[in-house]
Amino acid sequence: MGSAARRGRAAPAARDCSPVLLLLCLLLKTCEPKAANAFKPNILLIMADDLGIGDLGCYGNQTLRTPNIDQLAEEGVRLTQHLAAAPLCTPSRAAFLTGRHSFRSGMEASNGYRALQWNAGSGGLPENETTFARILQQLGYATGLIGKWHQGVNCASRTDHCHHPLNHGFDYFYGMPFTLTNDCDPGRPPEVDAGLRAQLWVYTQCLALGILTVAAGKTCGLISVSRRAVTGMAGLVFLFFISWYSSFGFVRRWNCILMRNHDVTEQPMVLENTASLMLKEAVSYIERHKHGPFLLFLSLLHVHIPLVTTRTFLGKSQHGLYGDNVEEMDWLVGKILNAIEDNGLKNSTFTYFTSDHGGHLEARDGHSQLGGWNGIYRGGKGMGGWEGGIRVPGIFRWPGVLPAGRVIDEPTSLMDVFATVVQLAGGEVPQDRVIDGHSLVPLLQGTETRSAHEFLFHYCGQHLHAARWHQKNSGSVWKIHYMTPQFHPEGAGACYGRGICPCSGEGVTHHRPPLLFDLSRDPSEARPLTPDSEPLYHAVMARVGAAVSEHRQTLRPVPQQFSMSNTVWKPWLQPCCGNFPFCSCREDGAGTP
Repeated sequence: MGSAARRGRAAPAARDCSPVLLLLCLLLKTCEPKAANAFKPNILLIMADDLGIGDLGCYGNQTLRTPNIDQLAEEGVRLTQHLAAAPLCTPSRAAFLTGRHSFRSGMEASNGYRALQWNAGSGGLPENETTFARILQQLGYATGLIGKWHQGVNCASRTDHCHHPLNHGFDYFYGMPFTLTNDCDPGRPPEVDAGLRAQLWVYTQCLALGILTVAAGKTCGLISVSRRAVTGMAGLVFLFFISWYSSFGFVRRWNCILMRNHDVTEQPMVLENTASLMLKEAVSYIERHKHGPFLLFLSLLHVHIPLVTTRTFLGKSQHGLYGDNVEEMDWLVGKILNAIEDNGLKNSTFTYFTSDHGGHLEARDGHSQLGGWNGIYRGGKGMGGWEGGIRVPGIFRWPGVLPAGRVIDEPTSLMDVFATVVQLAGGEVPQDRVIDGHSLVPLLQGTETRSAHEFLFHYCGQHLHAARWHQKNSGSVWKIHYMTPQFHPEGAGACYGRGICPCSGEGVTHHRPPLLFDLSRDPSEARPLTPDSEPLYHAVMARVGAAVSEHRQTLRPVPQQFSMSNTVWKPWLQPCCGNFPFCSCREDGAGTP
């Protein structure tokens, strides 16, 4: 349906009143958690995967077509300084779901793996964490998650589902318990532990060559060794090969699966069908729950590699396969927004669009760029301090409640969405733990002009890379970098030689003294300030340093979900349809892939 038709359609009068009444309640602070459903908005949260802030027309892109998301911004509020709490999928999404930095739940790494690697690992979002879905479920909302999860599945058995969405407040789930990777596409090079996999294959070949050499020496009488010893060594090499190939040789079958609630419905998934399946599920969910209230978290698989794009959009953009995938994503978003309007829910639905972190600069295929564009901002995915890794789109729409076309240039966080939707649903955030986010309701409505965040802390893994100070009674936004990744090759703007930038170790530079920028004057972080160029240099360093010390007092040790024991593939935890290890199914009954 065209935009003119959407604008011309009148919603039922009863529904037109509910946003105004809820606004009045919020302003007077008289709404109770058990208010009638009519005063609770439906909540639609849309999160893209790996989308760069510079990929959207409403954020300055003039070469990619994103009309549906751009119209969403025209009809709502657009944030220009919206920030992810982490620069990678798993920790960023953990922070988004809980309103807390991911290290508070153990969903960050000190070294090694920085995101979950397997459906059959035992790490994941702990059961004692409270998501916004759990709170809204308790407030009478229907709660659905469609798309990517990447927060773990099982703990001790294949069916305990301790980390599963249905154990974290969602009463319906359809999608990937893991995430898209190149391994999901048989025509792409391996991605999951590709370096280790290649190393293990080399070791296997070397060991096999050694056994063959010994066997040949025995046959020729050059080596005196028993046949039993040769056979035993050959058996050990075979066991070594089987031990790693049983996981790495079947990454697509183990990780690239679809689930509906607790059941695996497609293993391995057929990528070409996924976009249409997600769209069908999202529209169906909206239609089933149109009498509300409902929370739908639409966690898109776009625009993560391998950039699976339907034929309709292939070759249509000016930016190759990545651009095609972005434009298909915008089409998907438009279809979901049409479903909201077609069911008469536009004025009663609080809609939000974002990305989990910045674009993946190192994603390339030869000379072709397969990752996003982060606009004027330096760095990208995997970089915890530079703006390009953490500055993301933030678009909110609620007709009649939020002013259309408003732009807010205040520091905000994905973690703020937790407190925002809880307040809109009439609930309260937990008081028994540190909540790092703040409700955006006053800022979005215009009753407050300043962000509730005076300071924000930017982590890479468990390492504090940078801190931001939005100075009171000043337009300055100071940013201090304590450490930054070393780009490879030098001056390239990303870690092309590594695939993704590290958080610590030899690939990171510790700055003594730290780097200081004023983002209000230098959003690209191109000109570090010095005591000679900035009179407030020492005062800013001291104030931010004191805030960091105070922040560190809130840190507590928790079990690490990304430890080696939690991230390694465990066959007894592998989700499977059919008989393990011959897991294979298709929900449509069209046979196994």
